[in-house]
Amino acid sequence: MSHSLLAVSPLDGRYAARIEGLRPIFSEFGLMQRRVLVEIRWLIALSEEAGIADVVPFPPAARAALQALADDFSIADGERIKAIESETNHDVKAVEYFIKERIGSQPELAAAKEFVHFACTSEDINNLAYALMLRDARERVLLPALDQLRHRLHDMAEAFAGQAMLSRTHGQTASPTTLGKEIANVIARLDRQRAQIAGVELLGKINGAVGNYNAHVVAYPDVDWPDFARRFVESLGLAFNAYTTQIEPHDCIAELGDACRRSNTILIDLCRDIWGYISLGYFRQTLKAGEVGSSTMPHKVNPIDFENAEGNFGIANALFEHFSAKLPISRWQRDLTDSTVLRALGTAFGHTQIALDALRKGLAKLQIDARRLDADLDASWEVLAEAVQTVMRRQGLPNPYEQLKALTRGQGITRESMRVFIETLDLPEADKRSLLEMTPGGYTGLAEQLTRNLR
Repeated sequence: MSHSLLAVSPLDGRYAARIEGLRPIFSEFGLMQRRVLVEIRWLIALSEEAGIADVVPFPPAARAALQALADDFSIADGERIKAIESETNHDVKAVEYFIKERIGSQPELAAAKEFVHFACTSEDINNLAYALMLRDARERVLLPALDQLRHRLHDMAEAFAGQAMLSRTHGQTASPTTLGKEIANVIARLDRQRAQIAGVELLGKINGAVGNYNAHVVAYPDVDWPDFARRFVESLGLAFNAYTTQIEPHDCIAELGDACRRSNTILIDLCRDIWGYISLGYFRQTLKAGEVGSSTMPHKVNPIDFENAEGNFGIANALFEHFSAKLPISRWQRDLTDSTVLRALGTAFGHTQIALDALRKGLAKLQIDARRLDADLDASWEVLAEAVQTVMRRQGLPNPYEQLKALTRGQGITRESMRVFIETLDLPEADKRSLLEMTPGGYTGLAEQLTRNLR
């Protein structure tokens, strides 16, 4: 293998160590292994469940040897398939020939050699292999990574549930919130997308060259092929698609990609907000000895983890968007444009994984500067105008909104000027006292309660 410094893709170069969990899934080795698994399981199913007299159940030892071809699939096996492919110029046919080669010397298996890949088109094998890859990537890598991030965010939301913070709608001072509540908003959004990612049904088909079981019926007309195919696909842990052309139409891949893209977009939003809060001084970042923030400005401590995450989420989303737009479209009963696109599935998941790691790393470095948040609140007494005019409305005072607008819009409001205005109002003493005791930091509504209600 060439040196990582010579890698064209950063996934196999600069970021290689950060996607180790995806390598056994989305590599060509991972695709080959799952193709072999599908072919072996199809052969075993034909022998045990189809009721075909020409291929009988294998003795336990022979069946175990078959299963071991998939379970113990090795790099050497993959290299052999590549060698066969160099002659066939067809990757799935190379898998078929590899299996036949491996079982040909075993008498109990050799008799069934021609039932390897029986009645299958390449896409019968490919669609199931890719569905298994996506399932494994989702269950083993993506969802655990999202759960780790959620755990980190939840800890932060709990810790900062009561820390008042100035809101900035349209970039301008606005009614206060709490830092914990802003993080809770992100968690609630992520939870919804995680459920949608987890809930996407991954479909599979194994119904022949154009989806009609043509060859199956010619060979064995008495077999209930649709039912057999359904049971086989479901035995792999996938949902059965009964109506397809030569290819499974990839709608489920588009659905999964769209759900991942929405999750990534939420996290881009978070990255940009945190970046902004660091710029405002609400957060400081833990220093690491030896790190350099700028090649010329020694003082810099840049929010590089959040920038790295944002960039990688963006790359992933560009790919997910292309998958959604392209994969469900195929000319007539099949064209080959999906083949090269499907091989890029791992790239989208890889950049998502890198982004999630960078975001978690960045969050772990953050230290809140409560004094800075409090200082911004104390300098923004105008945000209490909403509270004052709302009480004025309740008591029927004339033109409350307009009065507060004249007092506050574009003006520098202080504690004293707000006090003077409130004192002039014809309000019940209890209302006036309540407003006079209010501070920007105390005007956060139910933010803390809402944060702590999130589980």
